[in-house]
Amino acid sequence: MTRNDLRNIAIIAHVDHGKTTLVDEMLKQGGIFRENQVVRDRVMDSGALERERGITILSKNTSLFYNGVKINIIDTPGHADFGGEVERVLQMVDGVLLLVDAFEGPMPQTRFVLERALALGHTIIVVVNKVDRPDARPEEIEDEVLELLLDLDASEEQLQSTFVYCSGREGTASLDYSDLGDNLIPLFNEIIEKVPAPKGDSELPMQMLVSSIDYNEYVGRIAIGRIKQGTIKQGQEVVVTNYHGDQTPRRGKVVNLYQIDGLTRDAVDSAQFGDIVCVSGVENITIGDTICAPDAPEPLPFVKISEPTIEMTFSVNDSPFAGREGKYVTSRQLRDRLFKELLKDVSLRVSETDTTESFNVAGRGEMHLSILIETMRREGYELQVSTPRVLFHEENGKRMEPVERVTIDVPEECVGSVMEKMGTRKGQLVEMHPTGNRMRLEFLIPSRGLFGYRSEFLTDTKGEGILNTIFEGYEEYKGEIPTRQVGSLVAYETGTAVTYGLFNAQERGTLFIPAQTEVYEGMIIGSNPKAEDLVVNVCKTKHLTNTRASGSDDSLRLTPPRVMSLEESLEFISDDELVEVTPESIRLRKKILNNQQRAKITHRK
Repeated sequence: MTRNDLRNIAIIAHVDHGKTTLVDEMLKQGGIFRENQVVRDRVMDSGALERERGITILSKNTSLFYNGVKINIIDTPGHADFGGEVERVLQMVDGVLLLVDAFEGPMPQTRFVLERALALGHTIIVVVNKVDRPDARPEEIEDEVLELLLDLDASEEQLQSTFVYCSGREGTASLDYSDLGDNLIPLFNEIIEKVPAPKGDSELPMQMLVSSIDYNEYVGRIAIGRIKQGTIKQGQEVVVTNYHGDQTPRRGKVVNLYQIDGLTRDAVDSAQFGDIVCVSGVENITIGDTICAPDAPEPLPFVKISEPTIEMTFSVNDSPFAGREGKYVTSRQLRDRLFKELLKDVSLRVSETDTTESFNVAGRGEMHLSILIETMRREGYELQVSTPRVLFHEENGKRMEPVERVTIDVPEECVGSVMEKMGTRKGQLVEMHPTGNRMRLEFLIPSRGLFGYRSEFLTDTKGEGILNTIFEGYEEYKGEIPTRQVGSLVAYETGTAVTYGLFNAQERGTLFIPAQTEVYEGMIIGSNPKAEDLVVNVCKTKHLTNTRASGSDDSLRLTPPRVMSLEESLEFISDDELVEVTPESIRLRKKILNNQQRAKITHRK
């Protein structure tokens, strides 16, 4: 049987190529919103962090109707740290819209996701977005995409992919890049013509693969997936199995059944093969499980979720200012929150340490973990985090480490400094070619070689460089990589930083704090250009005398401080330092706060 009333598609693209904006326009033109409804931009990016950073973190499901056909659309993340999300989502669809920027062309993440989609045999529709850009080069982009498809061993059919030229912002599409078009109808027509309708049999025993998980305080875990065959009904008894045999089959019950309609979930009594549904009520369900009919518990094959590559230690805040700004400050609250995150983020690993005060948290990259820290901070948690560490593993007696493929796009005059920095960090140049008046460089570099590089990179390229990374695989340990070249300016005593003290300290390096900031002994208040730590007294006030010299009352001028973001702080700290994160502040500190104690340990070393 074929369901001609349904199409399932995913939108895949590199970060910032305009997926979410295009989905907005598709929903508007698909009649999901009322005529007079006020709709904000990027309606699919529902999280506050997603909207601020302009990135999609979790894949989102939506649907629209066109000519009596329901089109289920899945908007996927474009950032490499959330690649695990994309791989799983591709299992739910029959075709993909490959979105490519009309100037940048295919980027590392495009390659990674496209490879997965081709391997699953999906139909590809190439959408060249932002064709209204003044620097758009649609003809060249077409060649680049075809080269990429050849490179990834696409089938004959996949090489015949249709090209649609769009402007997501304007909501227009056409099959000819010289014509902008008036609306998205050409794109809708291509989806209905080219993407295969779901095939299956509603009479066979029910099977549904869980590809995504949502979490709700009231009903617990909600499994999202596509029904492979059969029909699922609300209140039905089911059996949950797993292809990799991680657990013994267990029984459960479908308490609630929803289908996605536009941006809402509508409760339904039943759904059949091809439908993407949300199921609640089945306990401890996870991604990769198959929900089956009790009389035929047959698990569906599923790609194992890729392992984390980076680890950090999250611990209870024990600084002198602990408990002042946060709502949740105890180790029990921290532990509960981290284990709760595991319910919806399957790429995360949390393990206990020797003490009850700290936990090792492993993820797919710095971005993955920094978003978790930022989310917790906004919820009112206080914690301390260590510098990121790479997870090594043994293979045939050799020590293996994760390696990233880095694509760097910089103005030509900056190539020298980038090559030099990448060389010292054990980066290996694999490709280099000009695009316009810029150069595109591709390196393979150990993950640890990138720690702390992004802020240096922005300085070296005067903010004009673009750096993208993607996990390549594991290679043999590449040897020592020199860590940061600067030291820290450390506060000498607890008190309030005053202008006079800061004025004297700023001669030694760059300050991170303004005047009137409360500091404590051992807190890092700036960086020192030499690779050693300096203890400075920023609370020191001017010694008063009873004579007034001419000019002594002239105001002292302070250079504006460099305010560190969470990511910059994590990149800056070295192994003996921590980042203290509270809802109101981000502070850097030494692990050992007492200056004399720290000096003794350094002297011993």
